[in-house]
Amino acid sequence: MYGESPGGWCIGRIDEIREVFIMKTLSKVLSAAAAMTVLAVAAGCGQAPADNSASSGEKTYKIGVLQYADHPSLDNCYKGFEEGLKAEGIQYEMTAQSAKNDDATNTQIAQNFAADKMDLVCGIATPSAQALYTACAEKNIPVVFNAVSDPVAAKLAKSETEALDGITGVSDKLPVEAQLKLIREIMPDASKIGILYTTSEANSVSTIETYKEKAGDFGFEIVEKGITNAADIAAAADVLVQDVDCITNMTDNTVVANLPTLLEKATAKNIPVFGSEEEQVTNGCVASAGIDYVELGKKAGVIAAKVLKGTDIATIPYETMTESKVTINNAAAEKIGLEIPESVTARAEVTGE
Repeated sequence: MYGESPGGWCIGRIDEIREVFIMKTLSKVLSAAAAMTVLAVAAGCGQAPADNSASSGEKTYKIGVLQYADHPSLDNCYKGFEEGLKAEGIQYEMTAQSAKNDDATNTQIAQNFAADKMDLVCGIATPSAQALYTACAEKNIPVVFNAVSDPVAAKLAKSETEALDGITGVSDKLPVEAQLKLIREIMPDASKIGILYTTSEANSVSTIETYKEKAGDFGFEIVEKGITNAADIAAAADVLVQDVDCITNMTDNTVVANLPTLLEKATAKNIPVFGSEEEQVTNGCVASAGIDYVELGKKAGVIAAKVLKGTDIATIPYETMTESKVTINNAAAEKIGLEIPESVTARAEVTGE
């Protein structure tokens, strides 16, 4: 530094400062580049982001379920429907509503589902399936029905082998022959079977005709009593129990929803009431050769899954449950002095105890 002029020292100091600044800046750039390289390598190794829900590829479907009435048979249909969807891996948001056995409410809920642009709707029982098809067909919302005894008579199918465009499902057509055989086995001396039904329910009208056709093969006469609403049940039951040896129940929504009233009237006269499925036996009927409504619902859920996965609904004919099982309620039978033979108890499931 000795022998340098003051001006030369200043110039040299500025050069030193410039060199240090350049080296620091270059270091930062290189560090940033290295960091970017590490990230790129990590991405290339297939590391997933923390939140991968958007990239899972699974769609969540909006599904509406309209159940015509609240009773155990239809509740089991709904339970099975969900089980069927889950078994097929369907992701869904479910909106389930009951019409409470009211036609105006039934129609309004169906129209609401159509307006909400559901991906698929399910109608549990004939009136709800009909209301949904009316509301949703023109909006191209597929309808899957459940617990419809006669889809053709209800105008929900062209035939047993050909579906209508936009709707299909599962029928709970009753195993009438099996039921008549069971009644004859338990009551060998009976001659008249009473049936209480709602005249406006297409499934009930259809099943009554089947009973009439087959009753003679087992030596029975059918005595029918029609009602228009729940308020008619007590009076109609009073008349019916005076003229029959037993009563067989169907899947009539109004009657099943008010089963305690029918059972009270029949039990007072020691008249056995046969149910159409297990839940009715659990709730006081003496026996049934009926179908499993949870399994019925599962079948509908599987069909719905096929439709949601892309199968044309018009190519899926409706299915019918063919399996039946015998269920008995010993306590209900004992209450009215009815003896169930060993030939029945040996193959029956026991409930209601």
